[in-house]
Amino acid sequence: MTKEFDLAALLAERGAERYELHTRYLNHQLPRMLHTIGFDKVYVRAEGAHFWDADGGDHLDMLAGFGVMGLGRHHPVVRQALHDVLDASLADLTRFDCQPLPGLLAEKLLAHSPHLDRVFFGNSGTEAVETALKFARYAIGKPRVLYCSHAFHGLTTGSLSVNGEDGFRDGFAPLLPDTAIELGDLDALERELRKGDVAAFVVEPIQGKGVHEAPPGFLRAAQELLHARGALLIVDEVQTGLGRTGDFYAYQHEDGVEPDLVCVAKALSGGYVPVGATLGKDWIFKKVYSSMDRVLVHSASFGSNAQAMAAGLAVLSVMENEGTVAHVRRVGGLLSSRLKELVPRYELLKEIRGRGLMIGIEFGRPSSLGLRSRWTMLQAARKGLFAQMVVVPLLQRHRILTQVSGDHLEVIKLIPPLIIDEEDVDRFVTAFTAVMDDAHGGGGLMWDFGKTLVKQAVAQR
Repeated sequence: MTKEFDLAALLAERGAERYELHTRYLNHQLPRMLHTIGFDKVYVRAEGAHFWDADGGDHLDMLAGFGVMGLGRHHPVVRQALHDVLDASLADLTRFDCQPLPGLLAEKLLAHSPHLDRVFFGNSGTEAVETALKFARYAIGKPRVLYCSHAFHGLTTGSLSVNGEDGFRDGFAPLLPDTAIELGDLDALERELRKGDVAAFVVEPIQGKGVHEAPPGFLRAAQELLHARGALLIVDEVQTGLGRTGDFYAYQHEDGVEPDLVCVAKALSGGYVPVGATLGKDWIFKKVYSSMDRVLVHSASFGSNAQAMAAGLAVLSVMENEGTVAHVRRVGGLLSSRLKELVPRYELLKEIRGRGLMIGIEFGRPSSLGLRSRWTMLQAARKGLFAQMVVVPLLQRHRILTQVSGDHLEVIKLIPPLIIDEEDVDRFVTAFTAVMDDAHGGGGLMWDFGKTLVKQAVAQR
């Protein structure tokens, strides 16, 4: 008799091997990195914006799985929707019928995007971007797509071609014939458009790397330049969309912006089932799918699966019923204002920027001699080490998970679950203040850790 699969028993028996298994069979550098910075914890339970380690310690999540956990972990409505769809035993993914859930989710998404008409469902943000790139090139009939320096749009070959960070691109050439401009540089955009071979411009309204917002008026002016030259505007809302910045989409902060294609993913999943969506104008979809012969010219094996569609429908329902977007505006404004109050107090704290619950904390060169010498030591070894020095004690001493906003950046990015409350804001600001007090007071433990990071950085050169 075949023994039934028992997941709970398997985890109980082998769960303690998690780091060893990852080292042996997956990316061996990840456990090494986690051990180095003291992030090699064992988390056993999660709910909302919190998770608990094996010792029962309550951790505040200010990272949200890189933005995936928009509603936090294990939201009861999303969880119930997944139980319901599994219990329904639907005839899913036959590929030769039209199930209702994809159409219902597309209808709900488009209700928040009144100038867009149709949706393609894939499995991730990078797939959503790949879809937009393909659709733009085919619809316009030109090969080149413009993107911004320091942009991040994904890591598959097409999306990597519009990735503005050399560290991700190095060694993977040849990529597609795309060209970078600086965020906000309309002259550069117009100069490239004059060459006559541009299909589209893809842009994040707020760049994830460094949390840099497009200058006021840039998106609308770019749209006008693009349309005048017969090119499309693609807006990547994979991280900024679904309420993250205090509007449903980040581009909606600027009047008159109506992208031709919009990419979403991450929070649409509810943190459970991977899903990505590319929303676009009717004429673009009709040009790509121009005949029955082209009905499968772009598709995805798991795209529009019932579990992903159910999760997405539940997420949008929760956002509407719980007033998530308005909540983000209020709590995000509180967090941002309280952090900005600290800038005059700490010479190592340069700027607080961002929108809603996408906030960048940037550190900079201090003025006093003692701090400046320590800062210079870190910068000489590797830019970004001071930000890492802040991230580590936030986790180890205060049980708050954050991230450095990109390689070689002195910026911490806060992208917590959209459901955090005033108590969570107070907890973070109190902990961050304690860490900054330690740094400015020459705190031994923090700067000793900095010396350790310096040694490691030098050893890896």
